[in-house]
Amino acid sequence: MTRFVVTGTDTDIGKTVFSSALAQATQTPYWKPIQSGLADETDGEFVARLAGVRVLAEAYRLVTPASPHLAADIDGVTIDSDALTPPDGPLIVEGAGGALVPVTRTLLYADLFARWQIPVIICARTSLGTINHSLLTIEALKSRGVPIHGVAFLGDAMDDSEAIIVNLGGVRHLGRLPIVDPLTPDTLAAAFSANFALADFA
Repeated sequence: MTRFVVTGTDTDIGKTVFSSALAQATQTPYWKPIQSGLADETDGEFVARLAGVRVLAEAYRLVTPASPHLAADIDGVTIDSDALTPPDGPLIVEGAGGALVPVTRTLLYADLFARWQIPVIICARTSLGTINHSLLTIEALKSRGVPIHGVAFLGDAMDDSEAIIVNLGGVRHLGRLPIVDPLTPDTLAAAFSANFALADFA
């Protein structure tokens, strides 16, 4: 059964593009528990357009484009962590920003991941700074007992950085998704197929 959490080493690195590719390749429903920022296309709408899979409604839709803890404060919303329990069955769950982004003022996404015990895929960019960010993310998740399925790299090939992250972090290299331009359902599917083994996500 395909059931993963997708997190990242930073914000705006391509988690939603990777989530779309994985959901499309495995034909797995997608869920983003908290959507912050509604002015532009939401992540769920993006995944529905690119992957063509069922997208579950968010537990919270926050107007303010900010970290969930701050967006909820500004919007006057109280986030109940019990409402963030993933439904049963095959599912791709996408967090917000990085693993240590606050959900509330006392709860981090990594704490939720530890509670859920669903294998986590870490999305890491390949550009400068990724070694530090990636190893810190791996360490933060491991310290909480979060099961890590592996790392998916995003961007241009950077063999040395990718190798040292997986070797020092003790995690699996799942593949690298290059920049896809133009980004369409067909080009995304082709890029995922060329760079990842579908069997690694069974």
